[in-house]
Amino acid sequence: MPQEKIKEQSVSVAEFYEMFKDALQLELAAGSGGMKNELPELSLNRPSLALTGYFKNFSANRIQLFGAGEMSYLRDQNAEAQIRIMESVAARGIPCIVVSRNIVPTRAMLKVAESRNIPLIRTRLRSKEFANELRAESEKKFAPQISLHGTFLDVKGIGVLIRGQSGVGKSECALALVDHGHSLVADDMTYCVKIGKNRVIGKSSELNRGYMECRGIGIIDVTKLYGIRCLRLEKQLDLVITFVEWKPGIPEERTGLEKNFFDVLGVQIPHFEIPVRPGRDMARLVEVAAMVQALREIGHDAAAEFNQHLIDAMKV
Repeated sequence: MPQEKIKEQSVSVAEFYEMFKDALQLELAAGSGGMKNELPELSLNRPSLALTGYFKNFSANRIQLFGAGEMSYLRDQNAEAQIRIMESVAARGIPCIVVSRNIVPTRAMLKVAESRNIPLIRTRLRSKEFANELRAESEKKFAPQISLHGTFLDVKGIGVLIRGQSGVGKSECALALVDHGHSLVADDMTYCVKIGKNRVIGKSSELNRGYMECRGIGIIDVTKLYGIRCLRLEKQLDLVITFVEWKPGIPEERTGLEKNFFDVLGVQIPHFEIPVRPGRDMARLVEVAAMVQALREIGHDAAAEFNQHLIDAMKV
């Protein structure tokens, strides 16, 4: 199993700003001297009660989100009170402040942000929109990830990762599947991201997306040969197929009653091992395996059903 590379969620405010500037429509208003401040976690805190002086259970290490309510409360205070409130909040060591709805910060906020080196950032999004987008974007960027050697395809709606030793025929099989009308996601190296508790999404790097290595021919661009329909940017991983070189006496699954799984980031993915030998139509076998998995997902298992038929017949 390749080494797992899991991204850490702790980032600086500068990294947060650069990563999400476009998606969250961010604009730095003040406090540029604090861009190196650390964000131990990309989560939000609404400092409503803190503005009134109540700091019990105040989450100081989070992004402090000032929405319409917080800003209205501040504007109802005089300039001196605003300075006092913002100083008391800043004294807790907050990393940064985000003001939603593109509301213009008060002079007191700008002054404290500059003096305390606390980045003050504006967003055009409403508070709820900002929270939802931040959650979605951070889940994509900071989800556990690994890279797996293998070719990943969408076969009849099932995300299939084909693994095996170098030269066993993964890319040739994938090319045949593309020729049959299926879609390529990644060739040779597949980047897998865990989404939620039990979903793994596979994709290619941007550099080699749409390209395949075909031994004896070289690098080919499948989109120019077969059209854009043959390419998918990403797909959920539903099935892992490992090609193994056939040798006399190797164990081969004959009934399908025994279910095997392949661990990807803690998610158990159904796994088939298919021996490779001359004369076998590997692309067709992968198609059948994908259809078998599709049936299993909706509750139909031919091996289990046939086994039950045998048991019932022996009872007669």
